[in-house]
Amino acid sequence: MNSLGINKAPKDTRVVVAMSGGVDSSVAAALLHEQGYDVVGVTLQLFDYGQAVAKSKTCCAGQDIYDAKKVADKCDFPHYVLNYESNFKQSVIDDFAESYMRGQTPIPCVKCNQSVKFHDLLQVAKDLGADCMATGHYIKRVVNDNGIAELHRAHDHGKDQSYFLFATTQEQLDFLRFPLGGWSKDKTRQEAQRLGLVTADKPDSQDICFVPHGDYARVVKKIRPEAEKPGDIVHIDGRIIGTHEGIIHYTIGQRKGLGIGGGVSENNEPLYVVQIDPATNTVIVGPKEALARDILYLEDCNWLYDTKNLKVKKGCAFLPVTVKFRSVMQPTPAVLNTEKNEIQLDQPQYGISPGQAAVCYLNDRVLGGGWITGANRKPAQNAA
Repeated sequence: MNSLGINKAPKDTRVVVAMSGGVDSSVAAALLHEQGYDVVGVTLQLFDYGQAVAKSKTCCAGQDIYDAKKVADKCDFPHYVLNYESNFKQSVIDDFAESYMRGQTPIPCVKCNQSVKFHDLLQVAKDLGADCMATGHYIKRVVNDNGIAELHRAHDHGKDQSYFLFATTQEQLDFLRFPLGGWSKDKTRQEAQRLGLVTADKPDSQDICFVPHGDYARVVKKIRPEAEKPGDIVHIDGRIIGTHEGIIHYTIGQRKGLGIGGGVSENNEPLYVVQIDPATNTVIVGPKEALARDILYLEDCNWLYDTKNLKVKKGCAFLPVTVKFRSVMQPTPAVLNTEKNEIQLDQPQYGISPGQAAVCYLNDRVLGGGWITGANRKPAQNAA
């Protein structure tokens, strides 16, 4: 059994590595090659369309493809570039724009992993005769005592990418490998320097690849020119207190940039976006406490556990978990209703929006999750 858990010698084990042109996937590919594996690098070209939308350098285009090729050439393993612009536009960019038009907060990185990288690219790897596919994601794949592959948070919680990979199916997980899951980012860069990779000092991407500088509205307008339709900003008490230039400029929990003057609320307390109603083209605002939610409703769930193997109370479908509904937050205690795909948070949280993902954990194990369709607040208990 080799280091990838495959019963072959490394030289007889073909590994397709998804190479984005960044330091992480470069190190994953170079290390596996150094260990004697039959490595094939594959980069997906996702743009020209994205270049036209963003008019700037983006992931998986131009320089990134060149950098991936330079790494492959230095290590002397094959490297292929596959044009997936049409797939990416339809599955990720168009879906992103439509989500904003519906008043949601989309997460295109999850959609990209779900529909392009771990679907289309994984099939390409199999067509190339690969025994497995490796990526540079910071997440762990752990095989349990029953021989079942599980997803776990990365060793470096600050770089953990499990939130973006909750939609990975068991079938995909059986085929995937994540060589960097036990490393810190500093360790990765040290290895890149040791290996002499051109990407060793390449900075991490901070933006969604087709949304440079966080200008979401600009991208949506390019795709849906009708997106900037003016409408009312309404206080939760029913008062019209302002106008907006299109709901695409707002997200649940937003405080800044509302364009509302003082004197609206008592003591001039700050106002937040509480709800976006695309049907009436209104943005509803209120005080922070109006954002509090402790019930999440999910759809299109992907679960990576078998309830028979978990400690669920007899005759009850409720499972204690921790949950994240933003990638950067710490997991918060909750209870998952495994029959209704509903989550009840132990403590109310703020800024929960339809379109976000809710990802559940059991300690560091990723149990899966789903897309948030709505959130609510449990009725207050009557005082005794």
